[in-house]
Amino acid sequence: MGLASPQRIVAFLLTVLMAAGVLSATATASLKEPLNAEQSDPRTLGWMQGFPPPVEKRITQPDSNFFSFPKLRWSVCHMRELLPTAAIPRAIDHYAPLPEALISSIDQLQFTPTGTSTPISWQESLAANYTDGLLVLHRGKVVYESYRGCLGPQQHHAAMSMTKSITGLLAEMLIAQGQLDESILVGQLIPALQGSAFANATVRQVMDMTTALQYSEDYADPNADIWQYSAAANPLPKPASYQGPVGYFEYLMTVRAAGEHGKVFGYKTVNSDVLGWVLATVTGKPYHQLVSELLWQPLGMQQDAYVTVDGLGTPFAGGGISATLRDLGRLGQALLDATLGKPGIIAPELARSIQAGGDQAAFADGFSSLTGGSYRSMWWVFHNPHQAFAARGVHGQTIYIDPTADMVIVRFASHPVASNSANDATSLPAYQALAEFLLQQNSD
Repeated sequence: MGLASPQRIVAFLLTVLMAAGVLSATATASLKEPLNAEQSDPRTLGWMQGFPPPVEKRITQPDSNFFSFPKLRWSVCHMRELLPTAAIPRAIDHYAPLPEALISSIDQLQFTPTGTSTPISWQESLAANYTDGLLVLHRGKVVYESYRGCLGPQQHHAAMSMTKSITGLLAEMLIAQGQLDESILVGQLIPALQGSAFANATVRQVMDMTTALQYSEDYADPNADIWQYSAAANPLPKPASYQGPVGYFEYLMTVRAAGEHGKVFGYKTVNSDVLGWVLATVTGKPYHQLVSELLWQPLGMQQDAYVTVDGLGTPFAGGGISATLRDLGRLGQALLDATLGKPGIIAPELARSIQAGGDQAAFADGFSSLTGGSYRSMWWVFHNPHQAFAARGVHGQTIYIDPTADMVIVRFASHPVASNSANDATSLPAYQALAEFLLQQNSD
């Protein structure tokens, strides 16, 4: 392979970051009047159709920025065709069926988005948020299921930073099993990190992202740390002149401290990769094997999942998983059941630990659409009357768990703006309205 131009290298790094769920709204804030959901549908645009596809309809790497809008609406369903991956196998002898009790009237459900006075319907909100697929489970049954864009029932979709929540859940499971001590210093577990900022951070501080790191994710700054991080993680061959760290783990050794751990929440993906390293170290098993053995196999997932890897084959614990809509529904239902005290592979005390949330004072300067919330074990906790909590990923991914309504919502999306603040005004009121609708159904 010949060396790519600097422009192509930068474009590729952008795609890796966005695919991983690292890249925030800064990289997409400049979008002006993007195509709407119907106009940007990958089937409408004809991406990668034909044998072979026409040159102008090809999405490849490193030659094209495959996570630029509207290409990302195709790419989210085809990550393993663009980046190297490791498999997360399901159990080969069984899967857990999801019973159905569909409620067709959900599409007509009305709610008022935050900051407006004009109600819209549930169905209208799907297009507004560039939804690719949405599943609703109520009392363990599928009551709503919708597929759009690139997605179908058997199609995988990038989970983005919902991967972090899976990583945090694995850590909680190992803590509950006595294999991991949340109070131990990371440097004691991983000697290679002794010279880094993580050395004197506890596992819990990493899990809750209250580490104090000298680490910049200012994408406008060509010297920001995020660019070195992405260069290290880039799975393509490095240029002959490259002298930086190779792979996620080598980069993590270079991160330095900036302040005192445990004081302030700071959403930084490097924490998730450190936690993935911790999990692999204490179990002696790679990340993707743990996801398979602790979650995918015992939960009876219907299909294998997969996770992107760096050039050394290290799985990306901060944003690399792709899975099907129904399998993430199974994961959300298992966590909901545990929250409600039902027996299963997830211990009730573990689920309640997540649901209780983290330090709200540390989170105070966090996210405007999540005022009053917190972050614990890489899950977002709303502290609302329904005690809801969620896994979230850029461009609109979510597993939203509402214990009061006995409801799980799983959404895959490909919104043109990475930050969830671009769709929370439409999404969060919709979820609450649906919860109240389902509660009313129970009482009728």
